[in-house]
Amino acid sequence: MKPSQNSKPETFTDVQYAFTRHLRDPQNNPAPADIEDRRMGIYRDLVYNNIGRMIGNLFPVLRKITPDDRWHSIIRDFFKRHQSHNPVFNKIPLEFLQYLEHERNVDDDPPFILELAHYEWVEYAVSIDVREIKWGGIDPEGDLLEDIPVISPLAWRLKYLFPVHTISPDIQPIEVPSQPTYLVVYRDRNDKVRFIELNPVSARLLELVQKDQNIPGRILLENIAKELQHPNPEVVIKGGADIMQDMLGKDVLLGTKI
Repeated sequence: MKPSQNSKPETFTDVQYAFTRHLRDPQNNPAPADIEDRRMGIYRDLVYNNIGRMIGNLFPVLRKITPDDRWHSIIRDFFKRHQSHNPVFNKIPLEFLQYLEHERNVDDDPPFILELAHYEWVEYAVSIDVREIKWGGIDPEGDLLEDIPVISPLAWRLKYLFPVHTISPDIQPIEVPSQPTYLVVYRDRNDKVRFIELNPVSARLLELVQKDQNIPGRILLENIAKELQHPNPEVVIKGGADIMQDMLGKDVLLGTKI
């Protein structure tokens, strides 16, 4: 059968689009006619395995708690549904997170799936952050109470409904706990990614250190004591000083402004 006189010949761009549509959703999009299926199969497997393996490696807990058939269903749906806004390979984890947040809507997914994926993505994002700590203007031995504490730019304050740092094949909460989970994920001076579980007071302290960058630690703690309506502010100040000293030793705080 000859092509219609009104049909336009395929351009290279047309072939490219057909090629990528087939890679993304081979069941519903035929491969370009002039490519041997054996070769097309190599491309299909290569792309799927590389990207799928990368996502599994960078979301290790999510992968571990997800049965194989369901995991491959998620990855296939991501391939099919998500339109990537950034083709850089190391941005794929963020694209996967955006897919889970905006495009995936499956009733029997675990209720914590998005928060767990976000937590694992943060660990990855902190690990590849190209910023370096600039020690100019920071006194690592400064008085954290009397001077202005400085938080590391490589520290991320996080708040979740679920205790994402405890999720495992044996621990998978269904109901939202009565109290949220506060964490800080950070990279220390040896480039190790670590986390600390915070209580509401230490989480609020870090928030104020980051927000009010020209206020001494003692004033920040006095403000927290007022918020708590604590009858003895000095108890809050002493406890907060211990918290800041501990965070200084772990590279969450870097010292004080000079």
